[in-house]
Amino acid sequence: MTDTNTTAPPRVWLGKDLQVPVLGLGTMGMAEFYGPSDEEESVATIHRALELGIDFIDTAYMYGGGRSERIVGKALAGTDRDAVTLATKCGLIRTPDNVRIDGSPAHIRHAIDESLTRLGTDHVDLYYLHRVDPDVPVEESIGAMSELVAAGKVRYLGISEAAEGTLRRAHATHPMTALQSEFSLATREPEHKLLPVCEELGIGFVAWGPLSRGLLTGTVREADFGSDDVRSILPRFSGEVLESNVALVDKLAEVADGAGCSLSQLALAWTMAKGAVPIQGAMNRAQLEENVGAARLALSPDVLAAVDAVAPEGAFEGPRFHAPMLNAVEK
Repeated sequence: MTDTNTTAPPRVWLGKDLQVPVLGLGTMGMAEFYGPSDEEESVATIHRALELGIDFIDTAYMYGGGRSERIVGKALAGTDRDAVTLATKCGLIRTPDNVRIDGSPAHIRHAIDESLTRLGTDHVDLYYLHRVDPDVPVEESIGAMSELVAAGKVRYLGISEAAEGTLRRAHATHPMTALQSEFSLATREPEHKLLPVCEELGIGFVAWGPLSRGLLTGTVREADFGSDDVRSILPRFSGEVLESNVALVDKLAEVADGAGCSLSQLALAWTMAKGAVPIQGAMNRAQLEENVGAARLALSPDVLAAVDAVAPEGAFEGPRFHAPMLNAVEK
């Protein structure tokens, strides 16, 4: 189902001061991780998102070692910078063979300048600590990031994949505008742990992976991914586990059909109903235009109950990461 309604989506607050549309656009897949991507189509997709009022654009150095930031910078060149809420991240360093966490103040001070250059701007609106460094107190990392706010390079701060206690410590060091963590119908752990803390502290919750890497679009049927697709090594997308998950997806598709929406719209609207702002990972305009319909979709209590009946917490099988990546996620 493609949504052609150009009415701007509703807006919500992240923290006390940053207002964004109820649906954002994540640009990781435009750089790597999900097979080949088309840079010109990526730029066109960002332009179309802005036309549709999806002006909350999320990127990071980690995505393609700066490629995503360069694509976003190319797309935003010549646009009204003040009309875009631009988010990027620091704290992960790419190496030829791996990814390492670095939350040191020295890295953070250096990383922002490189990101600003790639993005072609003098500031970002929301700057996340991408992962918490176990060897650096979070107060030191956030303290360095707060210096960037004072310097005018960053407007607001956030943190990604932080546990409850760390989130509280970060917020006590400098107000956190947003926590970004994976959250979807297939990954519901934040629902009873982190979302209540965010509500208590007045921190916005930004959900990455709201479509579970395409699983919740209904387009993933078999484990036939290429070597350049991260899903080829993720447990949730392999063998009998994938078969079980696809069966759940098919049941959710029936719920979506009964609600008069597409499966992806149902999944996105569900995260919104839980109080999160999802950042869809649309890689082309067709995906974007379908997903944007979720921004004006209010799920009834009956539909939400039907979703829970089909896919309660823990229903989807397989961990969200393979073992090496677990080291980069705080428990």
